[in-house]
Amino acid sequence: MKQPPLPANEQDRLKALERYQILDTDPESAFDDLTSLAAYICGTPVALISLLDDHRQWFKSRVGLEATETPRELAFCAHAICQPDKMLIVPNALEDERFAANPLVSADPNIRFYAGAPLITPDGFALGTLCVIDRVPRELDPQKIAALQALSRQVISQLELKINIAKLKHNISKQVQVEQNLRGTNQRLTQVLKKLRQTQVQLIQSEKMSSLGHLVAGIAHEINNPVNFIYGNLSHVNTYVKDLLNLLTLYQQHYPHPNAEIIHKAKAIDVNFLVEDLPKVLSSMEIGTERIKEIVLSLRNFSRLGESEKKLVDLHEGIENTMLILRHRLTATAEHPNIEMIKEYGDIPQVECYASQLNQVFMNILSNAIDAVEESVIKTQNQKPKIRISTEISRPNYVVIKIADNGAGIPEEIKPRIFDPFFTSKPVGKGTGLGLSISYQIVVDKHGGTLKYKTKPNNGTEFWIEIPVK
Repeated sequence: MKQPPLPANEQDRLKALERYQILDTDPESAFDDLTSLAAYICGTPVALISLLDDHRQWFKSRVGLEATETPRELAFCAHAICQPDKMLIVPNALEDERFAANPLVSADPNIRFYAGAPLITPDGFALGTLCVIDRVPRELDPQKIAALQALSRQVISQLELKINIAKLKHNISKQVQVEQNLRGTNQRLTQVLKKLRQTQVQLIQSEKMSSLGHLVAGIAHEINNPVNFIYGNLSHVNTYVKDLLNLLTLYQQHYPHPNAEIIHKAKAIDVNFLVEDLPKVLSSMEIGTERIKEIVLSLRNFSRLGESEKKLVDLHEGIENTMLILRHRLTATAEHPNIEMIKEYGDIPQVECYASQLNQVFMNILSNAIDAVEESVIKTQNQKPKIRISTEISRPNYVVIKIADNGAGIPEEIKPRIFDPFFTSKPVGKGTGLGLSISYQIVVDKHGGTLKYKTKPNNGTEFWIEIPVK
């Protein structure tokens, strides 16, 4: 393993790091949001904000890693800070002589891919990196590289902000005006951060929906062509088989005593059973291909590519298309029994809306409901998991969709945060914390509606999606 060199300005760099008073401090959401976003954008299981002092690398924020620090001689980031004007990207650590023998590569966490964007202070010192790590070799495209570099600048902005706030607090007892300026600055920063998070969520949602729509539409198209071929030829096959069976009947009528070889072959293939069962097989094939055609149509309707304007749509159709995609999660497995789906559709009019976005809301909330009842099976031995979907006119010119589960309910301590961007109560790697935040923006901001919920411990949760008809 090749030891990392020391930067030429190492002593001044350490003084700059000490000036920020950041080492061994508690976790902070401002930094955790940036590492979560870096992992999400780059699609890696691990993301870190790593700071290097004279003997170790310490992690101010981490996603997907339990360790809080490592010796400096093992740190990839120790190499990265030696070239502060560019990122350090290691596609495959096993093929890089600097890292192939590194214990972090040969043992847990088994690093293969590494990309680190140096954290450069305004006066030019590299304090560490914002890095993403994977356990398999890979590459980063230019857009993700640019995004990681932009997030690294946000880390420095947060460090600078901490220093400025500390100075203001130090002088607050002597300068009342400083207190007022600080409050104003904090308000503006809160607004900027809120707008930044909203923008980030909107960008992620737009990219996610575009990718999902193209994926679903592509799959539907690829399935549709061979299914149409099979479906179109089944009627011909059915006709041919009937003709052959009629011809066989004529042979049996006019030649009731065939030779021994034909009698032996007829018994071997059980010709009477074949004559009876073959039409049933063809009928089953026709029913199956019709079902596939229905699934393809549902996938196309769910994606609704190219619909950037509001249109009148049947919300029941959108719910059914979403349920079709999630159907596999409702069937019984070794972990949980069959999840009962109860539908209570009311007589509601068509709604003018962004159909694909509302489909995404249905997908997010129904997926959460399935997660909740699956968890209740394990934690509370719920042997009758069920989800209820109902629709009705809630008030003049408004419709409401209610999605209720009989899971464990939402814990009291997380209720205030469930619509916050990047907040999730699920294990690392299972949830991004964007589903309900995106759903809230779609329903409230895009459609002028209301998204709310009611929940009780061990009695489940019910979400209300209320939107105007026009």
